[in-house]
Amino acid sequence: MNKNKQFVITINRELGSGGRTVGRKLAEKLGVPFYDKAPNHVFEQKFHLSVDEIEKLKGRSHTWWTDFKRIVGIGEALNDAKYYVTNVGDEPELLATEEIFKVETEILKGLAEKDSCVIAGRSGFHVFRTHPNHLNILIQASIPFRVARVVREQELTPDEALQTIETVDKMRENYVNRYTGSSRYDAHNYSLVIAADGKTEDEIVDIIMKFIG
Repeated sequence: MNKNKQFVITINRELGSGGRTVGRKLAEKLGVPFYDKAPNHVFEQKFHLSVDEIEKLKGRSHTWWTDFKRIVGIGEALNDAKYYVTNVGDEPELLATEEIFKVETEILKGLAEKDSCVIAGRSGFHVFRTHPNHLNILIQASIPFRVARVVREQELTPDEALQTIETVDKMRENYVNRYTGSSRYDAHNYSLVIAADGKTEDEIVDIIMKFIG
């Protein structure tokens, strides 16, 4: 990746690895915008669902679309309706099953078209795989490291933190596998894979900066 030309850096991370903080600090150091969960916030604004509700729905292997339609009141007869981010009107736009991933893809690409940026998101590695100037990064950590961080940040017990991590891991992998045909854990999808254990967020940022050159 050439940082002197318009670029996009994607940060895929495991819950509790500190990847979101790394992405934010990396963007600050590079002087570019940092985007985290941008597609979710679009859905939230349009359909008044919380980010947590959207995350839970999207992570289900087979039933999330049915549940989504039930919650937002989309009838079965409206299955062919399409949702486009650029549409403007008095009524909420409707989503068709096959369009969900396309909508997220267009949102992410639209962000990257404006200027160089750092994007945190589980499908970014796939969306920007053919981008002429991109860097895909995966940040991982051991379960004890992740549990300790989630306990500290979310004020959960260790058992609650472990259950949360396992649930989120499954939801994210289901989503990535279903819509990209790949695994978020496949190292072939990334130019750089970093283990967060024993490192601060600033140290990880320094590793990435040295890699970029």
